Amino acid sequence: MLPALFSRPRLAATVGLMAWAASMAAGAQAAAHYPSKPITLVIAYPPGGSTDAVGRLVGTELAQRLKQPVVIENLGGAGGAIGAQKVARAPADGYTLLLAANNEMAIAPLINKAIKYRVFQDFTPISLVATQPMVLVASQASGVKNTQAFLSLLRQNPGKYSYGSSGVGTALHIAGEMVQQAGDVTMAHVPYKGVAPLTNDLLGGSLEFGVFVLSSGLPHIRAGKVVALGTTEARRSPVTPDIPALAETSAFAKVDINSWFALMGPAKLPPHVLAALRGALADTLQSPGFRAKLEASGNVVAAPGQDMGAFLKAQVGKYQQIVEAAKIDDR
Repeated sequence: MLPALFSRPRLAATVGLMAWAASMAAGAQAAAHYPSKPITLVIAYPPGGSTDAVGRLVGTELAQRLKQPVVIENLGGAGGAIGAQKVARAPADGYTLLLAANNEMAIAPLINKAIKYRVFQDFTPISLVATQPMVLVASQASGVKNTQAFLSLLRQNPGKYSYGSSGVGTALHIAGEMVQQAGDVTMAHVPYKGVAPLTNDLLGGSLEFGVFVLSSGLPHIRAGKVVALGTTEARRSPVTPDIPALAETSAFAKVDINSWFALMGPAKLPPHVLAALRGALADTLQSPGFRAKLEASGNVVAAPGQDMGAFLKAQVGKYQQIVEAAKIDDR
């Protein structure tokens, strides 16, 4: 007969409590050892573009440092909003991340009221990865070789000439609007479905001007197929010191805008997960091999530890001013 201390009901309750405690301890141990399974890195654009290229490099580096596979998921559509929305709705466990770009983080929510996610409430900023300027180019057929000729032509022929971007509300479109506002000139905007058709028309001479991210435009600039009029940051890019910044021309002195890439997660990532991801990415950003690969394609690698939240707020403020002045609406 069991003593009263170990009566059958009490014994069962004790065993159940011990099992629960063991289960909780195992769960806590698994959580503390993040990551313990593969991570999905969402890239909100099709394969082959600048965001995809940066994302795949980041994924490879994170996999090596976190000792778990990083699976790339290209989920394009709606200017990056579809991929961003998936991550915003994902569990906050660090196993679904976003290689974010300025399109879906800083621009799309300003111009598309159908977007459901809230940038500052639905994401955890992890780290800025890299920035690169955009570049204003002229077709060879236009005969324009520098910013003075560009300004002279447009001021003598307001609205006659066109510039192309990769779509309404993209960073390229916003940069083109900033150039027009700063230079007090007018061009018709031609939105393309991606960079490839834009490139074809520029090289073919049926489009006079266009805006590229530097990594996309550089091969055509180097080959002499288009003319680089200037990059869009306040100073020349260290990657292309031979290409002037637009801001070197007095009319464009206030032009300062770039394209950027960042690692983001769902809101409320646990502190130990956030620390692990930030540590792994900080090591990545200081890796000579990683830096060389990004810089070769026109990027400037971000400094580890930069306040991504403050950076994002500043970027949204800058884009909002341009969007409101240009009355851009993509609904």
